[in-house]
Amino acid sequence: MNITFRWYGRDNDTVQLEHVKQIPGVKGIVWALHQKPVGEIWEKDEIKEEVEYIQSFGFHSEVVESVNVHESIKLGNEERLHYIENYKQTIRNLSEFGVKVICYNFMPIFDWTRTNMFHPLEDGSTALFYEKAKVADQDPQDLIRTVMEASDLTLPGWEPEKMAKITELFEAYKTVDETKLWDNLAFFLKEILPVAEASGIKMAIHPDDPPWSIFGLPRIITGEQSYEKLISISDSPANGFTICTGSMGANPENDMVQVARKYASRAPFSHIRNVKIYDNGDFVETSHYTQDGSININGVVAELHRQNYDGYVRPDHGRHIWGEKCRPGYGLYDRALGIMYLLGLWDAYEARKSGEST
Repeated sequence: MNITFRWYGRDNDTVQLEHVKQIPGVKGIVWALHQKPVGEIWEKDEIKEEVEYIQSFGFHSEVVESVNVHESIKLGNEERLHYIENYKQTIRNLSEFGVKVICYNFMPIFDWTRTNMFHPLEDGSTALFYEKAKVADQDPQDLIRTVMEASDLTLPGWEPEKMAKITELFEAYKTVDETKLWDNLAFFLKEILPVAEASGIKMAIHPDDPPWSIFGLPRIITGEQSYEKLISISDSPANGFTICTGSMGANPENDMVQVARKYASRAPFSHIRNVKIYDNGDFVETSHYTQDGSININGVVAELHRQNYDGYVRPDHGRHIWGEKCRPGYGLYDRALGIMYLLGLWDAYEARKSGEST
């Protein structure tokens, strides 16, 4: 288990790498060029500068999250070939600087979706919250305002230039159902996977968050059947998954221990976090501690340990605790606690294994 920490870059994150360095067990930084407009080529000099800065703190920079997919590719319109070629060149450029995994998603228009960025919890902390009925009744513009007003820092998947075209995008997606979106994903993968494979990079698709349709938009990476369909598109070793316990696990029908059991070998990257799911379909993000939420984090880590999982793992979203002012879900303190919990579980299973072998 290769522990990593997501970081949004200099002048774009309240967290400093010298502070991350003080968290035991963190080996790498998960990064991206967040200032780059979606669809543009990541140039070598830009990559080099960021990688060298990360490595100067003793971290590896082998995981990128995310090289976002342009909406033209998801829509399958006449501009997609241009953006696919740009994507291929970005893959090649990243490979020259030691990148091994690229996390990406294929969610139309909206990336992760929440209705409250700072929902109060009983312990006095706040966390990201999803109110299912509110999304069902809400105008997308209201949701955009909620998200955009939550932070002055960039929020991946909610780029202002994309949000400014929201009406036009919704109109374009009227002709795209789940079948068409799958076709467009298949086209994209068949184009980029040979390049990724030749470059020694694994593509790790992130599940939809939440794993169901919102605002009538199709969602396709929602559970085990999605993974099976993705494998059927291509058996390339570059065609992989990001297991995200909090995203896919927001649907209680998805057993995340079972998902880890079946797909960890195809998942070079894992996000481990907990959510508490309510009977009405709402969910709130909690600490990583198994008993605080609805996801069997203990069982997931046990399964990864059983398989000697050597992929990259990061704590995902954290609560906002101890008065920290930060990007929603991405403070230092609770994610640091999450890392220590995951390492504690791993160490316990290591000790048990050693005891069994003596």
